[in-house]
Amino acid sequence: MLNWITNTISSLGYLGIGLLMFFENLFPPIPSELIMPLAGFTVARGQMQFIPAIAAGVLGTVIGALPWYYAGKILGSDRLQQLADKYGKWISISSKDITKADRWFDRHGSKAVFFCRLVPGVRTLISLPAGISGMHLVPFLLYSTLGTLLWVGLLTYLGYVLGDNYELVDEYLGPVSKIVVVTLLIAFILWIVRKNMRRYS
Repeated sequence: MLNWITNTISSLGYLGIGLLMFFENLFPPIPSELIMPLAGFTVARGQMQFIPAIAAGVLGTVIGALPWYYAGKILGSDRLQQLADKYGKWISISSKDITKADRWFDRHGSKAVFFCRLVPGVRTLISLPAGISGMHLVPFLLYSTLGTLLWVGLLTYLGYVLGDNYELVDEYLGPVSKIVVVTLLIAFILWIVRKNMRRYS
């Protein structure tokens, strides 16, 4: 993975950064925690400029968020509710639950998009409920860009400061991503268990 990322940035420059961050949003196992610190290290070596490197990362990320956003928008809440009524009993999810989730996102959507862009493990996933809830494209792009700018800027700066040790960013943040995903999974399972306990009590 590291060799592929390094070769892509070395051969394609800013375009390589943008493409890698685009694919990172489509395939989350590709780590932004490695891509942007490497870009920062490249800046420290004088082979790139700081602002264009960040801009390339932000642009690639925001464009990469659009396929998930439109997937949610095309699928839509109504279709999900139909599927939930038909198959949701297997995981204890009903159309009413989806309606409640939509209302929650309607109240906190902008903040959710902004802050989730700063959280490893859910940065990509937030685009799907944004599309499902019908969040307008312009606010989605605005808050995605602002959150992404902070995240990409931080990673690039850390790579710049750490120099040859830029891989430490992924070494420390990589486990955080896994912890976040596992925590969300546990929370989801506990929610189902509590829901079933209330149903049969």
